[in-house]
Amino acid sequence: MTNPASYLGWKIDFRHPAGEAAYVHPGSVQWRVFKNPVALGVGGVAAVLLEFADARIRSGVWDHSTYKADPIGRSKRTAIAAMVGVYGPASAARRVIQGVTNMHARVSGETPGGEAYRALDPELLDWVAATAGYGFLNAYDRFVHPLSEADKARFYAEGRPVTKLYGVQAAPASNAEFMAMLDRLAPRFEPHPIVNEFLAIITSGAAAPAVPKFMHRALARASVSLLPPLVRDRLKLGRDWDLTAADALALKLAGRLADRIPIPGSPPCDASVRMGLPMDFLYRSQKAQARLLTAAGLVEGPELLAAE
Repeated sequence: MTNPASYLGWKIDFRHPAGEAAYVHPGSVQWRVFKNPVALGVGGVAAVLLEFADARIRSGVWDHSTYKADPIGRSKRTAIAAMVGVYGPASAARRVIQGVTNMHARVSGETPGGEAYRALDPELLDWVAATAGYGFLNAYDRFVHPLSEADKARFYAEGRPVTKLYGVQAAPASNAEFMAMLDRLAPRFEPHPIVNEFLAIITSGAAAPAVPKFMHRALARASVSLLPPLVRDRLKLGRDWDLTAADALALKLAGRLADRIPIPGSPPCDASVRMGLPMDFLYRSQKAQARLLTAAGLVEGPELLAAE
């Protein structure tokens, strides 16, 4: 049974219209990565920490969003926006992303240090998109399943059509290009109590109360572990945030289990059905996926047929 999501008052049905393509191909690395809730949780928190290192983004998010008052609702809306870009029908993705852009057009202000900012500043748009890609990709690689360098390059390339809808002008094509972008912005990075307040919300479990609290602490530490050392140092996230062996083991077990269990009605499953594929398409072996894509006439390129 289909399970439409809602964003800004619009219903998003990932199962319909039948056959309408997403901006990202079913055989993509992005479809593989975004189906995993552990990768999304760890990577999403790491992305926010990278963004909050810059006072302009930190002020924009904290002063103009509902995260402090409604962390659950804010997290759900962010997740839906990410999912619709990857799995949603292209028409729904355009509608939702335009809605996000319209909201961002109203976000402007001044940092505590007196610097003006606006959410649609190209430099900020580029950095926010880059941190999301870096966070999700590296969380999956470290805590779910290692990815080849070729798959990492594909992941970045696959995301460009969606990031362009947000107005992104310069998207990294690799972790190395992400680090080069980070180095250019690094002189701006600074510690701030909001970073610690954000991590306190994550460890409290407020954003996902059904998950055991020890997993929230593990997720927060795992997210900190993804930060390049320069960023962690600038944010003054000390040894209290070190990832323990128990943290890593718990997250890897959860991540690998989640990678094998389809959830009926979820965006990855409904999107597969929309494209004429089995509901559990993404939870089968890559060779099986390649055969199913061929049978459905959805082969994107020869690399899929060579998948191990």
